[in-house]
Amino acid sequence: MKLIVGLGNHGARYTKTRHNVGFMAVDALAHSAALDCGAWKMNKKLNAEIAQTADRTILLLKPQTFMNESGRAVQAALHFFKLQPEDLWVFHDDLDLVFGAYKIQKGRGSAGHNGVESIFDHIATRNFTRVRIGVANDEKQKQGADFVLAPFKKKEQKELPELFENITKDFLNKLNSRSS
Repeated sequence: MKLIVGLGNHGARYTKTRHNVGFMAVDALAHSAALDCGAWKMNKKLNAEIAQTADRTILLLKPQTFMNESGRAVQAALHFFKLQPEDLWVFHDDLDLVFGAYKIQKGRGSAGHNGVESIFDHIATRNFTRVRIGVANDEKQKQGADFVLAPFKKKEQKELPELFENITKDFLNKLNSRSS
């Protein structure tokens, strides 16, 4: 089983913000024809919403904590499902990448991302795969927190579905190449 985590903040106030692009990406993944996950369900024990594929080989998770506490839900899920950090993929926003860009990498630093840092702290390793989704644009000069908690521009919102489609294809290719 693989644990796929989307990072974001819970609550309607944050739904369309840059910081929630991790949630948005795993939502797109959950609804892709390739995975066809069931509905999201709240798991109080994990303090997270979860969805999974019919064959139970992929579990998607959206922590229902604030970003800087994401590691608690991730650690709880790894423990509950008896998974290793190598089974973990984390999708999150990245201010060091321009909007529309993304990178799939393993074992890197947090670059100041509080959700990623929380995961490092709770599982005591960096040995997991991250899908870093670019959210930077010309307005990045704003304070980091103000910028990532602002919604995407309308033009960017229109481009998100294609971005998520590309991320989904790339993710599935990498996942399949690692399991074969």
